[in-house]
Amino acid sequence: MARWVAGLDGCRGAWAGALLDLDDPARHRCALFPDVAALLDAPEQPLIVGIDVPIGLPDRIAGGGRAADRAARARLGAARSSVFPMPPRAAIYAPDYESAKAASRAASEPPFAPSIQGYNIFRYVRAVDTLLRARPEALARVHEVHPEVAFHALNGGRPLGLPKKGARAKEGLALRRNLLEAAGLPSALLDARTKGVPADDHLDALAALVVARDILYGRALPLPDPPGRDAYGLPVVIWAPAVRAC
Repeated sequence: MARWVAGLDGCRGAWAGALLDLDDPARHRCALFPDVAALLDAPEQPLIVGIDVPIGLPDRIAGGGRAADRAARARLGAARSSVFPMPPRAAIYAPDYESAKAASRAASEPPFAPSIQGYNIFRYVRAVDTLLRARPEALARVHEVHPEVAFHALNGGRPLGLPKKGARAKEGLALRRNLLEAAGLPSALLDARTKGVPADDHLDALAALVVARDILYGRALPLPDPPGRDAYGLPVVIWAPAVRAC
């Protein structure tokens, strides 16, 4: 028997992926996938996939972001800025940045516009949204996660205090790796970074995998609880792993 779970993180126009067989942890692999369908249809056929991308897209936004974004920021506290507030659905599908800002302001209260950093991930959001609406059966397998929410939980529900980029990136990445190892990921998987995948994207994909594992085991936590739904029935929720004791 094999029970594969997987994690995905957007990486340079593709997806950094990590897969693990929960029944035989010596069986695992990391790869760069061209799209989410390539992972879903891979030979491992993962039961659960944690993916670092917003999934549910409400038509209107109140309070500065989706309920899932607000819940994740509340959980992270001082590190809340790592959660980009997703604008309304129309902004995600706008043809350019200026149009996206206008569409967001028109359907949000109070009005807000996406940052350029947020806008730059919209292509990933559109790709996953399109896939899940075309393949509704995949909704049982694909779940939204946020790496920093996952690491916060793995750190005992406490802020990490170290970034994954910048002058202290080496320390921040080492801390995240240690948390993943403490969560039970095999060292060989932690070291199996795919050529061309940055270290932070590799660790984020592994964090998404940990959440996928907890979802399969029934111990992951939804933010918010209960989850919401958008007009297409897609869940508006960020999943977090169970808080680990430190």
